[in-house]
Amino acid sequence: MDSTDEVIIERRGSAGIIRLNRPKALNSLTLPMVRAIASALEDFAADPLVGSVIVLGEGERGFCAGGDIRLLHQSGKEGSDGAETFWREEFLLNHAISRYAKPYIVLMDGITMGGGVGLSAHGSHRIVTERTRLAMPETGIGYFPDVGATWLLPRAPGEAGTWMGLTGLTIAAADAIHAGFADHCVASSELPALVDAIAALATSATAADVHALIRTMAVDAGESRLAANRDVIDRAFSADTVEGILAALTGEPGEFAAETASVIASRSPTSLKLTLRLLRAGRASADLAECLNRELGACMGILYNHDFYEGVRAAVIDKDRNPRWSPASLAEVTADALDRFFVPAQPPLFAR
Repeated sequence: MDSTDEVIIERRGSAGIIRLNRPKALNSLTLPMVRAIASALEDFAADPLVGSVIVLGEGERGFCAGGDIRLLHQSGKEGSDGAETFWREEFLLNHAISRYAKPYIVLMDGITMGGGVGLSAHGSHRIVTERTRLAMPETGIGYFPDVGATWLLPRAPGEAGTWMGLTGLTIAAADAIHAGFADHCVASSELPALVDAIAALATSATAADVHALIRTMAVDAGESRLAANRDVIDRAFSADTVEGILAALTGEPGEFAAETASVIASRSPTSLKLTLRLLRAGRASADLAECLNRELGACMGILYNHDFYEGVRAAVIDKDRNPRWSPASLAEVTADALDRFFVPAQPPLFAR
């Protein structure tokens, strides 16, 4: 099969296998990787000898840490079309995964963030392990949850998705399953055997057959912290303003509410308000395509937003972890300032 240095593509038995191969960069996505994955999925879909597709990341640290933020940052600074091209093709890939005709099995072993969630959570068979660390951490870098997260997060139980989107905090296997981002937990040591077992299935195996096989190797993911704190989350995050959420958290007893409030207070005020507005719009949306169209428009606005460049500087470039947000407070972020993120991108990804 055609492979690149960054994506290894092979066929084993009845399985088409796609391996992300940038382990030193936690398999962060580049545009050539997005194109290689999209091409492989098209080839596997048309191949009668391929019954299912397995996607995994090389190395033991992570499945995929997201898009290559440095490249997006550089494109925005230069005023090139690189960032827009990346987002357009990445979002089209996310949509294709959600509609893939064959079982799409993804091994979310280790760090799975941002674009890694886009490669996994839209799939039909999503496997986490005891090493999974999943997050949509974008409010911490002056960005917002994209890759269709504004469709996924509002469909988590209660307000768990709002908690995930605003805090950007990392969750483990049990929470990923609770939030609807994963289906099964399998021990990381058993993943090679699982790949072999899936590859040994007949090409006619159905999605139900694949789920049944995975269940034979699945283990208990343990207690979900989000489920245990659902009452607090639902009460606080049902508010439709970030200020209202923080006020509600202040009125809640316990360490969980205090920690949550502290984390939110450290995030970009603009990103927080933008994220909440996108999540509420996503809740009322008809489908994933509508959310991806809206997200692409917001991406174009991000390229003109101070906090994106400052957040990436503080987290990735200088790594001083001390971003200076502007505006610096929620009160200074007006509805008019947010409106520029809701200008539809042209042309849209999907005609409505």
